[in-house]
Amino acid sequence: MDVGDGILHADRLFPTDPSTRSMARDLYAAVRNLPIVSPHGHTEPSWFADDQPFQDAASLLIIPDHYLFRMLHSVGVSLDDLGVPRLDGNPVASGRDIWTTFAAHYHLFHGTPSSLWVDHAMSAVLGCEERLTPENADALYDHINAQLAKPEFRPRALLERFGIEVIATTEGALDPLSHHRKLAADGLIGKVRTTYRPDAVTDPEAPGFRNNLLRFGEMTGTDVAQWSGMIEAHRRRRAEFRQYGATATDHGVPSAFTADLPLPDKQHLLDSALKGSLTAQAAELFRGQMLTEMARLSIEDGMTMQIHAGSRRNTDPLLFAARGPNMGADIPGRTDWVGGMQALLGKYGNEAGLRIILFTLDETTYARELAPMAGFWPSLMIGPPWWFHDSTNGIRRYFDQVAETAGFANLAGFNDDTRALLSIPARHDVWRREVCSYLARLVGEHRISKQDAETVAIDLSYTLAKKAYKL
Repeated sequence: MDVGDGILHADRLFPTDPSTRSMARDLYAAVRNLPIVSPHGHTEPSWFADDQPFQDAASLLIIPDHYLFRMLHSVGVSLDDLGVPRLDGNPVASGRDIWTTFAAHYHLFHGTPSSLWVDHAMSAVLGCEERLTPENADALYDHINAQLAKPEFRPRALLERFGIEVIATTEGALDPLSHHRKLAADGLIGKVRTTYRPDAVTDPEAPGFRNNLLRFGEMTGTDVAQWSGMIEAHRRRRAEFRQYGATATDHGVPSAFTADLPLPDKQHLLDSALKGSLTAQAAELFRGQMLTEMARLSIEDGMTMQIHAGSRRNTDPLLFAARGPNMGADIPGRTDWVGGMQALLGKYGNEAGLRIILFTLDETTYARELAPMAGFWPSLMIGPPWWFHDSTNGIRRYFDQVAETAGFANLAGFNDDTRALLSIPARHDVWRREVCSYLARLVGEHRISKQDAETVAIDLSYTLAKKAYKL
């Protein structure tokens, strides 16, 4: 994964104490060049299927990255000026104008993870010799665009340059998987994989749920008006996804609530969902039952189940109406993991074939709930810090709260969960540096030997992700 440091300090994120910093350097040397396993993310599969040059610096670095435009939105910068597409089709800024706006506000990101990621991408990957400022914005824009025109900056070449052993995209249950078919024809399934994301047909509050479910039945040749037929539709679609490398499913849910209902009650929920007459409480019951059903299917087919819970999504209704979902207006919420997961775990938690990775935005649950749960249930692993907490301090808080109770073996390593391809090596580098810094402190306190710390660093940087996602 060694793409160099560029203008970044070689000791960034390492401890300030000289002896601990020296230990962190030694541990980092053992993991720096390990291949990247990126088992969960949201990069566009068309990039790898078509392997076309990226259009320009703005479309590559800014438009896909809601970490960037949510910060700019917070200080009043128009999303039109950042090139974020509108649902009504009205024009937005493009290219150099987007870049100029971004450069004028780049100081807002001082000390944030975004500045680490962007500086790393621009310097170590794109060869920029200065940090972005309003004064050099035009020159850097031209430099980056010239780089992107070269064959070595096409998507497939970047996968090789970054040392990416495997990367997983995420597709909905209704996706035709046409890009993955093209990847299969080119022999790239395995390096690039899909992930099964069924939210559009498991959440009755999803936009267009009834039509989605009817289309789902047509795609799979099943009677989705019957509970058993709907579950069979998932079974068939999951099998198709596995043909294109999928080893995992992903479930974005507002809470960790699960249910275990008798068949007549499940059928009643489905009948009401198709009629559009579910209450909010019944919709939560439907989602909870579907998580339990997905766990049963994972026992059947061996796919790792990811649960991302606790995000209150699309909290700005005007933004949602104008731009659609995933525009940065999502806010963390409280999550009850112990009570919420009880129905699922009480039924399937000891099944040898089940693996569930839990991701939370509620950091208060790490030590109180997730670490003790993963430290007991054989089916559970704790996912890395997610979204708002995918940061240097977030990683430090994470290890402080989970490692002692869950141990390292019950952690799922790292996944970057990004839409921005060029940020992938930066995000993995931040994780590896923080892993080594944390372990260096344990070595300095004689809580672990240097030899064991190096083994754990390799596990957290590489091996555990492969185990968690059955790669």
